[in-house]
Amino acid sequence: MRLGVLALQGDVPEHRRALARFVPRAEVVGVHRAPDLASLDALFLPGGESTTIARLLEESGLWSPLGTSLRAGLPVLATCAGLILLARELAPGASGRDPPTLGVLDVQVRRNDYGSQGESCEAPVRIEGLRPPPFVGAFIRSPRILSVGPSAEAIAWRDGEVVGVRSGKVWGLSFHPELSDDPRVHRAFLRSVGLVR
Repeated sequence: MRLGVLALQGDVPEHRRALARFVPRAEVVGVHRAPDLASLDALFLPGGESTTIARLLEESGLWSPLGTSLRAGLPVLATCAGLILLARELAPGASGRDPPTLGVLDVQVRRNDYGSQGESCEAPVRIEGLRPPPFVGAFIRSPRILSVGPSAEAIAWRDGEVVGVRSGKVWGLSFHPELSDDPRVHRAFLRSVGLVR
């Protein structure tokens, strides 16, 4: 199994460490350039600064190849900034500096809508298909999912509010499972796309 982590900015080491722990037999590679997308079984888009990641995707020549790969069916788990980059639409944020998006996930989101860095928190998240106890999600300047379109479905909730969605092999989460020692989200994603049992 060959798993890629977009390695331009953000929680790259955390995703790589999580995958090395949770699926130790997998080859985990950093994705820096378009050729790095070849032969991946799945891709992980980390949290970070979405405007910076979008700019680096353009500068590295990865923007168009990444969009092509996702539309061709490459499985992807996107967390926080990754969710923003996949969204169909961004509601205007307070900063007025919203990045472009790849538009492959039928959701509308607003950046940093759970508050500033100082308002970051951990909170219990109910995730479809995961047995209790609830997953403890890290919310760090997280995007809020404002609406879910007909080609996507909610799969995770915090206090009744949607914080995770899926559309086929594309998952987007407002929180950071890579910052937890709990492997259930990574395993559930890889199981859903047929890469682990």
